[in-house]
Amino acid sequence: MLTCGRFLSSSAAASTPSPFRNLTLSLLRRPHLRLLSSAATATATAVEPDTKGGAGGAGGAGKPQWKAAIDFKWIRENTDVVAANIRDRNSAANLDLVLQLYDEYLALQKEVERLRAERNAVANKMKGKLEPSVRQALVEEGKNLKEGLITLEEDLVQLTDKLQLEAQSIPNTTHPDVPVGGEESSIVRKEVGSQRSFNFTIRDHLQLGKELDLFDFDAAAEVSGSKFYYLKNEAVLLEMALVNWAITEVSKKGFTPLITPEIVRSSVVEKCGFQPRAQNTQLCFGHCILNRGLYRVHQFSKVEMFVFCRPEESDKCHEELITIEEELYASLGLHFKTLDMATGDLGAPAYRKFDIEAWMPGLDRYGEISSASNCTDYQSRRLGIRFRPSPADPPPANAKKGKGSSGPTQFVHTLNATAVAVPRLIICILENFQQEDGTVVIPEPLRPFMGGLEVLSPKTK
Repeated sequence: MLTCGRFLSSSAAASTPSPFRNLTLSLLRRPHLRLLSSAATATATAVEPDTKGGAGGAGGAGKPQWKAAIDFKWIRENTDVVAANIRDRNSAANLDLVLQLYDEYLALQKEVERLRAERNAVANKMKGKLEPSVRQALVEEGKNLKEGLITLEEDLVQLTDKLQLEAQSIPNTTHPDVPVGGEESSIVRKEVGSQRSFNFTIRDHLQLGKELDLFDFDAAAEVSGSKFYYLKNEAVLLEMALVNWAITEVSKKGFTPLITPEIVRSSVVEKCGFQPRAQNTQLCFGHCILNRGLYRVHQFSKVEMFVFCRPEESDKCHEELITIEEELYASLGLHFKTLDMATGDLGAPAYRKFDIEAWMPGLDRYGEISSASNCTDYQSRRLGIRFRPSPADPPPANAKKGKGSSGPTQFVHTLNATAVAVPRLIICILENFQQEDGTVVIPEPLRPFMGGLEVLSPKTK
C-alpha cells in the first residue's frame, strides 16, 4: 500500500487541523493472500480519540481496550533472547514483571478451571434422586463454589489486563544481521553517486526558496503557528510532481492506489506500534536535530508503500522495497547512502529498518529522506490481520490444528517504506541542482509532471 498524504507531527498538538481537505492516497499490495480480517493501517493526518474506550495503554484504570495476540509461551521459553533484545533496543519493557504476571495468570487460570470442574461435578450429582438433606447440602456447596468462582474470574480478568498492558511494551524481535548499538553503529549497505562539486558559493534551500519565491514561512506562522509553511508558485507544481511521479512509478510494481480517511482511531495507531503523545495528532517526525526551513516541519506530504505478505516472503519484500526507493532516488540524480539501522534506532514494531540519507549541500550534511521497515507479525497480531493458507501450503512450525482442510490461519507480515517525503526531496532538488545564476534544474523524470518545465528561475523584481 502506498500512501500519499498530509501528516501532522506530535508537537503540533495544540493546533487545530486545517479545514482544507488533505490528500491521503494509499497503494496496497497483498501478494497471494486471502485476508480474513484487517483493520485500517493507512496513515492519516490526525488521531481520533477512541470513544469506545481508548487504546491498549491508555484505557481507564489500567484496563486495555484491545488485546494483542502475544505468544507468552514463546516469551517464557526464550527469556534470555527476549531480555537481550530488550536491552539491545534500549526498551523500557519490564520482562521480569511480564513473566511474574504470566506465572500468576497460569496459576489463577488453573484454579478457576478447578472450581469450574467442581461446580460441574456438583451439578451432575444433583440430576438424580436425592435425599432432601443431601440435595440441600449440594445446593449450598454449589452456591459457595459459584461465589468463589465469580471472585476468581474477576481477579483473572484484572490480571489478564495487567499482563496485556505490560507485554504490549515488549518490542518486536530483531533480525540477526541488525548491528547492535546506537545510531552511530548503523552500517552503510550501499552508496550511490558522489557529492557534487560547486565552483560558486552555494545557497541553502531557504535562500533559494526566497529568491525563487517558493515558500512563505512567516504568513503560515501567523495562521497556523511555527514550523508550518506555504508552498508557492512552482513549489506547488514540484510537490504535485513528486507525488504523481512516485505514484506512477510505484504503481508499476504492482501496488494498488487507495485514498484513505485523514483521521484514524487512537487504538489503531497504538496497535500499529505507535504511541500518540497527544490527542488529534499523528506521530510523524524524524530523528533530526535541524529546525531550519523545510527539514523539520509539523505538516508535510508523503507517499508511503505498504505490503501485506506471507511470513516467509517478508525478508524478500523488504529488500524489494529498499530497491524501489534506491531506484527512485537514483533516477533523480541524487547522491545518497543506504543504512542498515542499529538496534538502538529501531522503533518497537520494526524487525529490521533501512534508512536512506541523501546529501544536502546547503545544509552541509546527509539528511534522512526515506526508510523501509519490516514489522513481521508485530502489527498484525495487534490488528488481527490473518490469512488462511491454501491446502497445498505446508503448515507452520508448532501450528495448532485448525478448522477446514486448508489448515489454521496465520498472521500476515506487514512492511512499510517511504517513496517520497516531499519537503526533504524539495531540499535535495533545490540544493543539489542549483546553478550559479540562481536557477534550479528540474530532474528529468519530474518534468512531464510539471508541464514540461525544466528550470526554476528567480522572479524578476
